[in-house]
Amino acid sequence: MPFVTTMHGRLDLPGLSDVVRQFPRAGFVSISDHQRLPLPEANWTATIPHGLPSNNFRPSFDQGSYLAFLGRLTAEKGPQDAIRIARAAGMPLRIAAKIPRGETVFFKKQLEPHIDGRAVQLVGEVDEAKKQPFLAGAAALLFPIDWPEPFGLVMIEAMACGTPVIAYRSGSVPEVVEDGVTGFIVDNEDQAV
Repeated sequence: MPFVTTMHGRLDLPGLSDVVRQFPRAGFVSISDHQRLPLPEANWTATIPHGLPSNNFRPSFDQGSYLAFLGRLTAEKGPQDAIRIARAAGMPLRIAAKIPRGETVFFKKQLEPHIDGRAVQLVGEVDEAKKQPFLAGAAALLFPIDWPEPFGLVMIEAMACGTPVIAYRSGSVPEVVEDGVTGFIVDNEDQAV
C-alpha cells in the first residue's frame, strides 16, 4: 500500500537517519524545506506547509498595544530574548505559555525574576478561544528562536490575526515570514528592537 509520512518535528535526532536509511523507498513530506536538511537521503516527495482552518482566526486592523510571545518557555524558543527586546523597545510584553515540567529551573532562574505583571506579564497558557484575541491585540509577535524550527505554527496564527511577526533568521522562518510584508526577519536583538 503506497503511503507517505509527514514529519512534524526536528529531524536531527539521534538514530533517525538510521531508520530512514532502512526504508529508502518510503516517501516523506516535509513541512518546510529547511526541515529536510538533516535528512537529505530521505525520499522527499513534497513540502506542504502547515495551514489553519479559515474560521479559527480573523484579522484585526487595530494597532496593537503590546508585544506578544506565544510558545513553550524553553531557552530555544527565546523568551529571555523577547523580554529584553520588549524592554529595549519600551513596549509591554505579554507571554502566553505553559512551563514544561523539565524547564522549571530555567523559568525560575531566567524568566520569573523579570516578570513583574506590568512591563512583562505572564498570562499563562491560552486555549484556541483565547488565542485569537491575544494575538490580534498585539502590535507584533516576537519569535526569537534559537533552534532549527521545522515550521512555527504560531507565526501563521499571528499573521492570520493581522499581527506581524518579528523573528530571528533561523529554521523555517524565511519560508514563513515575508520580510517587510508579513513581518520582519532579523539577525539579533538590536534589529528586532
